[in-house]
Order: sequence, then C-alpha cells, then structure tokens
Amino acid sequence: MEVYKFGGASVFNAAAIKNMAGIIRATAPEKLLVVVSAIGKTTNKLEELAYAYINGEERATTILEEVKTAHFQIIEELFDNPTQPVINEIANTFVEIEWLLEEEANDSAEYIYDQIVSVGELLSTRIVAAYLQQDGVKAVWVDARNYIKTDNSYREGIVDWEETKSGIVQDLAPLLQTSVVVTQGFIGGTSENFTTTLGREGSDYSAAIFCSCLDARALTIWKDVPGVLNADPKWFDQTQMIPQLSYHDAIELTYYGATVIHPKTIKPLQNKNIPLYVRSFIEPEGAGTVIDQQTSPLPVPSFIFKVDQVLISILPKDFSFIIEENLSHIFNLFHQHKVKVNTMLNSALSFSVSVDQDKDKISQLIQALSADYKVKYNEGLELVTIRYYNQDTINRVSTNKNILLEVKSRNTCQMVMKDKSASE
Repeated sequence: MEVYKFGGASVFNAAAIKNMAGIIRATAPEKLLVVVSAIGKTTNKLEELAYAYINGEERATTILEEVKTAHFQIIEELFDNPTQPVINEIANTFVEIEWLLEEEANDSAEYIYDQIVSVGELLSTRIVAAYLQQDGVKAVWVDARNYIKTDNSYREGIVDWEETKSGIVQDLAPLLQTSVVVTQGFIGGTSENFTTTLGREGSDYSAAIFCSCLDARALTIWKDVPGVLNADPKWFDQTQMIPQLSYHDAIELTYYGATVIHPKTIKPLQNKNIPLYVRSFIEPEGAGTVIDQQTSPLPVPSFIFKVDQVLISILPKDFSFIIEENLSHIFNLFHQHKVKVNTMLNSALSFSVSVDQDKDKISQLIQALSADYKVKYNEGLELVTIRYYNQDTINRVSTNKNILLEVKSRNTCQMVMKDKSASE
C-alpha cells in the first residue's frame, strides 16, 4: 500500500489533472491513497476572500465568483456530460461559503479562516475523483475531516494521533482493498465536527499522517522539479538534484526553510521507517529523490534563502546580562505572538533573532518586548542557510552583501544579510 500526494501545481488546470490521472494509471501500486491539494493558487484566493470577509469588504463576493468561475471552467474542459454529478457537488460546496458570507463575521478570525480556506481541497478532490472514475480508475472520494482529528487550534491544528489512527485503520483501510481512495491534504476535523487546517502547505504532512497510520510502503510527493534540489531555482541558475538524503538532513533543510517538503512531514515517516520519494509530474519516468534512514552526508552543499526577514536585537535596559530567566521570558513572548525564530545568536548583553516579516505580529511583539527590554530591529533582510558549507559557498552568496549576523555549527552556516547598496 502506498500514498501519492499531488500539490496545487500538479492539478493546476484540466490538462494537469489529465496528466495526474495518467501517472496514476501508469504507476499506481495495487493499493493507493491519493492526497490532493487545492487547485493552483486557490488557497491564496480563498485566503484573500477570508480576510475580505473578516474585514467586512464587499469584494469578498467578487473573489468567490472568481474562484467559482475557475473551477467550473476546469469541469467544463474535463467532462462532456452536462449532468455529471460533480457539477452539483461543486455547486453545493460553494454554497457553504455563500451561506457564511450572508452573515456578519462574528467568530474568531482563525476559525473563519479555516472554514473558508479549507474548501479549496474539498473542491479539487471532488473534481479529481470524478475524473479518475471517468478515466476508468475505480476511485472513491473520502472526507479527510472524518479521519484526521485535531484539537481546536485553528490554522495550526494539533493532530490527535490515537483517534486519527483508530478511524483510519477501522474505516479507511478497508476501502483501499477495492478502490483508489482520493482525499484532501491540509485539513482536519475537531470532535465537534468543525474544520481545522494543519498550517500552510500542510498537505505533505497530511500524506505523512495517512502513511504512518496505514503503515504504507512508501510516500511519493509529485512536484514540478525532478527531485530535491540543492537550491531553489528562483535563486540559483545552476542547481543539482540530490538523489538520496537522510531523514536527518531532510528535517534540517525543511526546518531552515526549504520549501520542497513541509517541515512536519518527515517525523511520522521516520518513526515507521517509510521512505519518501520526491518525483516530477512533468517527467514521471525520472527516479527523483529518495529520503530514508541512510546517514551519509549530502553530496553537495545546499542553499536555503528566506527573504523579507526582520532582525530583532533585544538588550537589557540596565546593561545586566542576558540570562536564562530573560531567555525564558523572551521565548514566551515569541510563543504568545506566534512568531517563529529562524535563527538566533546570544551574547552577554544581547539576544538577536531573525524572523519572517509579518507587520501586525512583529509590531505587537516588539511592543511587548519593549516593556522590559531595549529593542532594535532591521527590516528588509535575507537569511541564507548553507548546509555542508565551506568558505567558497559563503563567498558565493555574500558578494556585495553586509552580513549583520552569522551563526555557524559543524555542518550549517546561517547569515542574515543586506545588499550593500541598500545599506549605504
């Protein structure tokens, strides 16, 4: 039994969905669970819709119409039958948002976000399952919210592993004996049957959860790249594919910001020693990358770039030392404001961190920190992480840059930098 995960780019339009169906027909094992993300940039659109609704903006209805039009266009290109049941299924799914928009936004923003943004995966999987059936694949659609059970932490649902495994083993596993099962990534459900999401780009994590609970032989994530590359092609003209890497290195790379795999994906697979394959839906015959328990180091240095960073330096107001008590208080404030630290450096009189820019969160955090500390910050920076670095790799990325913070360990170097021209 295996799990395939297809992201938004692999179901971007009708042609992409047809290509995905071809991959399933050509490569599917005897038992297969298919986890699918929202189509293309639908999540971004629904996120925009959610914020417009929360803020009481009239354009929320216009955004919804754009999303509806895009999906019905794909349906028109995939199905010739005007009475195809999926048409009503998609229309009824959109009705859930329409009903919500008729009322004022009185619930918490996080709750509203999850109820709206989660619809993207429900739409895409309905369409994919219907097309697979038309294409001769014995496929069945299931609702992931009935299986992946979480607490009420909206936008970052924490999985109840015991309840999740129980439902998957008892109810989902039997379906795999006779059908290809199509379900959603990214979403879960609470004990009260409210919808939660697992964090942006969380479909990889969903696939890993299903893999772990089903003791799958392997997970394959189908991407628009040939495998795991040593750098994002957006930043490097010449990249190299890494044919094999360890769970440890994969966790390190995702923690530092590599976007090819969601950070939470690896651990459930490592716990069960389930290999993860990253393959190309553009060239499905390629071997791709395998991530497993092997422990050899990466064959080439890997580069991870994070832009729009804020460097925050925290100093005591009375020139006392930054001690454990201070750090505990500081980290608690970061936790309260849901700000993730990307790198940090501690000295006797200061504690510096690099974080992703989020104007609302960062301004509130700085205000909270300023009550007890002197706070300085720089915006518009970039964080470069090099795994298995040497001086040549450092020189390669730091030309014409001012390095504001540098942290090195045995295998990893992180630098917070700014263009020299921007510093002058």
